[in-house]
Amino acid sequence: MYIVRETFTAKPGMASKLAKMFSEMSKEMAGPNSRVLTDYIGPYNTVVWEVEVKEIAEFEKMMREYAEQPELGKKMAGYTEMYMSGKREIYRVVV
Repeated sequence: MYIVRETFTAKPGMASKLAKMFSEMSKEMAGPNSRVLTDYIGPYNTVVWEVEVKEIAEFEKMMREYAEQPELGKKMAGYTEMYMSGKREIYRVVV
């Protein structure tokens, strides 16, 4: 099993909007194996989208399907203007 974590540093005033966008997208794309997190203690304006998959290929398939859904793309339009930086981390669950 793997955890894929997309971490973004939102522009000031955009973290809640970005988190809402990811939350709505996540319901359609990843279902119950995903969640959206925001900072409580740590760097300000951090938004994390996290998804749990059995195999990396499952995540790759999810991303391909996202790219093939124009209506989902419309819902996510402008999200790249809401953050300053981002990164992807993939962890293998060992326990």
